[in-house]
This record gives sequence, C-alpha cells and structure tokens, in this order.
Amino acid sequence: MAMLSVKDLNVYYGSIHAIKGISFEVNEGEIITLIGANGAGKTTTLHAISGLLKPKSGEIEFCGNNLINMDAYKIPKLGLAQVPEGRRVFAEMSVLENLEMGAFIRKDKEALGKDFDMVFERLPRLKERRKQAAGTLSGGEQQMLAIGRALMSKPKMLLLDEPSMGLSPILVQEIFSIIRDVNKTGMTILLVEQNAKMALNIANRAYVLETGNIVMSGDADELSTNAEVRKAYLGGC
Repeated sequence: MAMLSVKDLNVYYGSIHAIKGISFEVNEGEIITLIGANGAGKTTTLHAISGLLKPKSGEIEFCGNNLINMDAYKIPKLGLAQVPEGRRVFAEMSVLENLEMGAFIRKDKEALGKDFDMVFERLPRLKERRKQAAGTLSGGEQQMLAIGRALMSKPKMLLLDEPSMGLSPILVQEIFSIIRDVNKTGMTILLVEQNAKMALNIANRAYVLETGNIVMSGDADELSTNAEVRKAYLGGC
C-alpha cells in the first residue's frame, strides 16, 4: 500500500480548473518528483495535500488517513511536513528558535536534544549560525533551515516545494545533496521542482505536469532520456 495516494484530484481557483483529475502514488522510502513548467499546477498539488487548498473532488490518503476536508493544522501531526516555496523562515527569530518551531507539535520534548544534534550534524552550517537571526542568512542557508525545521517535526514524509528556487548553481548542488542524504535515512520525499534535470537525477520516479494534467510518468532515469522530456524540460533535443 502506498504511503501517499492521490486519486482523481480536482482543484479550482474560482472558475479556473487548476488540477484536472490527477492520480499518483508515493511509496515509503521513495523520492518522487513532480516536474513541469511554471503554472503547471505543481505547488497547487502540494497545497491540496497539506490542506492549504480544499479540492473540489478526489481522494488524498496518507498512511491510511483521509486528508480531504481535514484541517491543515492537523495534517503535520500525521507525519507530513512541508518545506514551502520561498523558504518562509521566521526572519526575526534565531536559527535555533526556528528549529524549535518545527518541533512545536511534538509531545516527546525530552527527545529534542538528540534531534537538534541530528539536524546540526546533517546541516553543520546551521550549528555555526544557531544564534543568528534567520533573516540574515543567505538564501541557501535559509533553505537548509527550512529543511531542518521540517525535520524537527519527525515527519514520515517531506513535501519539498521548489527547493532550488533563486539559488546559485553550487548551492543547488548542495541542497540536492542534502535531500539525497535525508532520503538515505529512510525519509520519503515528494519533490516539486522546476529544475527537472536535478530532480530527475535524485528521484526514483517522476510525474510530468502540464496545465493541471499528468501527461507522462515513469522511472526517473527513463524519463531523463525521453526525447519529449529532454526537449521540453532539459534543454536537449
């Protein structure tokens, strides 16, 4: 049984049919990526899963729980954590305080010390800057903090929304290396990304979105060599 199952999902913005009956699955331990041009519906799909948008129809199941019509604040308690587009760190708070906010829903407060150590070990730049205001970090460091904050909730699955946006090529490589390392610990990841080349490089499987429809899906390695995908998203021919 899939960890996350989306079936015949339809989402509207007013009269605009933004997501048109898409279906896909994410299995435990996988990195699944949704790729597509700007406006294809990638972020809208994530927002529907995390409860920030209410679908018109369809099914969303996570670990056997029906997410349709569930209040957004209840969904992280099931083990689903979203790293939002644009990072959305708490600029005035320190790095440490941002990480504490990630652990806000947890009841096992005595285990937090171990998880701070885990995040700092995986993201050593954050340890160096733990007392620094998050708003003074570079874009790449803020992305690391957003990932670290999500990990502090001890999720079963991470939803990553455009983690490479606005970053230099060298930082993009670093962020994707972090995503791969996090996945190696057993973390399941659903990755939304415009940088199709990087996304396909680390994903197990991929779904291609175009104007609210899934137009192609399959093994990430196979899609990365597909002529249509190369022409549309990888700058190839």
